[in-house]
Order: sequence, then C-alpha cells, then structure tokens
Amino acid sequence: MPEKSSVAFLGLGHMGGPMALNLVRAGYRVAGFDVVPEALQTARAQGIPVAGSALDAVDGADVVLTMFPSGRHVLDAYLGGPHGPGLLAAAPPGTMFLDCSTINVDEAREAARLAIEAGHRSVDAPVSGGVVGAEAGTLTFMAGGEAADFEAVLPLLEVMGKRVVHCGGHGAGQAAKICNNLILGVSMIAVSEAFVLGEELGLTHQALFDVASAASGQCWALTTNCPVPGPVPTSPANRDYRPGFAAALMAKDLSLAVNALDSTGVAGEMGALAARIYDRFAAEGGAGRDFSAIITDIRDSSSRQAHGQHDGGDPPGERAGTQLPARSRTTTAHDDGSPE
Repeated sequence: MPEKSSVAFLGLGHMGGPMALNLVRAGYRVAGFDVVPEALQTARAQGIPVAGSALDAVDGADVVLTMFPSGRHVLDAYLGGPHGPGLLAAAPPGTMFLDCSTINVDEAREAARLAIEAGHRSVDAPVSGGVVGAEAGTLTFMAGGEAADFEAVLPLLEVMGKRVVHCGGHGAGQAAKICNNLILGVSMIAVSEAFVLGEELGLTHQALFDVASAASGQCWALTTNCPVPGPVPTSPANRDYRPGFAAALMAKDLSLAVNALDSTGVAGEMGALAARIYDRFAAEGGAGRDFSAIITDIRDSSSRQAHGQHDGGDPPGERAGTQLPARSRTTTAHDDGSPE
C-alpha cells in the first residue's frame, strides 16, 4: 500500500471517531461515514472529512476500515443487499479491508473469505484500550491475517495504538480479543466478590488492596481498574463508575467467548457464568456503567439474600438472579473497544 494511504473509515462512534481523528492528524487521507447523524456531526466538527455515504467513502480508497457493533453489520456491509451494492463490490480491486470491530471468530473468517474472493485483502484487528486509549492513540491491536497484509497495515495501526500484535491467520485477532476479555470478565467478578466479602468480614478496602495487590491475587482488575474507590485513584470507581469499558460491552464480548466455547466444545464454565452475570447486570440497568460496577450488583444481591434469610425470601446460598437464561448466541452491542 502507498505511504499515507487513503482510508475509508466506516463507524465514527465513541471509539471510531477518535481513531479516525488520529489518522487525520497523522496525514492520512480519510473519508469517514456513520449511519448515525450525530456521529457524523461530531466527526465533521472535529475536522474529520466525511462522505455522503459509505459507498462514497470507499470510492478510490486504499483501505476500508470498519468499526461496527456486530459481525452481522460487517457482513451485511460487505455484501450489500436490495438497497444497493456492498463495500466489496464498490471498492477498487486489491483494496485492504481492515475490520477493527469485535465479532465472532467465525464471522471474521467469513468476512476475510468474502473479501479475498472478491479480489481484495483482509486483516481483522480488534482493539483493546477503551475510549481513553482511542483518544490518546494508545490502543492495543490484535491482528489476524497473512503476514504480508499485516505488515501493510502496521504503519496505520501504529498511528492509532501503542502495541500491535500479529496473532496468526484470519480470525486470530478476534480469538485473542475474546480470550483476553474472558479472563478480564471472570477476574473482575472474583475481585468484586472478594471486596464485598472483605467488607462483611471487617476489612478496609485499602487493607485488602495492599495485601492482594502484592500477593497471588494480583491482577489488572485489581491494580488498574479496582472496583472500589480509594486504592487506585484513576479507576472508574472514583467517578461513580463512569466508563471506561461499559458493562454492555463486557456482556457482548463474553457472549462472543461463549459462542466460541460452544463451537469448540471447551467446557468453560466460569466464562459462561460470567457472561450470564454481565448480561443480566446490563439488562437490569448497568449497561452504561463501567464493568467494574458489577460490585454494586454483588452488594445488592448479598443484601437481598441476607434479608431473605429472615423474611421468607431467597434461601441461604441461593442468590437472587443466579437462575439465569441458558447460553445464547448473540453479537449485538454498541460501540467497541475494551481495556488492555
């Protein structure tokens, strides 16, 4: 690809907008588009050139970068439909299709197959680092694709991120992303349960943090995104759980992990349970809060359980809300991006 390639940037939401702006500032020729008028207005106000449609943006582009909510959105955009041709048909031959959405691994592989069959190139490169990382240009990219294609998009990814890892063939970037966030979701629940238990046992938050952060309980969910205010001043808990990485996105990413567990036959019981916990939390009002706010749900459930022991409510050991729906295959959520 030519240096300072022209980029059609499709999806200018909370993550995509700052990413596109960093490319503009680095001298890339960007044509952005989003189906949400407010996102287009914000992008235009920030100095991102916007096109009249996705197809207009793609016309003449060297790279088509997509940042969409789900795999269905990616595949539908690639293929088009009754209302017009898709991106694959509209793009010049040999265009690089770079998908930075977080989607199912099999959808990423299908998107790559379709792009290659249409005479294009393809790399999947989901991101980690959240809105703060997108704005600062410090995202982590987990890339999947052929080595030569990865090298071609590397300069572009390095503008938007501080760390870029080639994880393997098509779909490998998505695989790395969902495995990482499975660890993160499970560990945040465990850390939150430990703090609530510590409260009941008379431990201060600082005492538990001082011990666990320097012992075998040390993890990112504790030392960087601590779910209680105080020990880590920069954590979302100190600003009423304003994300950060929203619980709705954690629920989405864990649902993708469950899909992968089911398709591979891996007996991932903790991942499946974490997915159901976050899905319920998001559905019951926590969607827009940081995923570390799951600690508030644990406190509330604990309180209901304690009262149930006296007023005929839930029996001891049966926390309200743990009887959750069976695994379901889903890919829908809002904008993308998650902590490193």
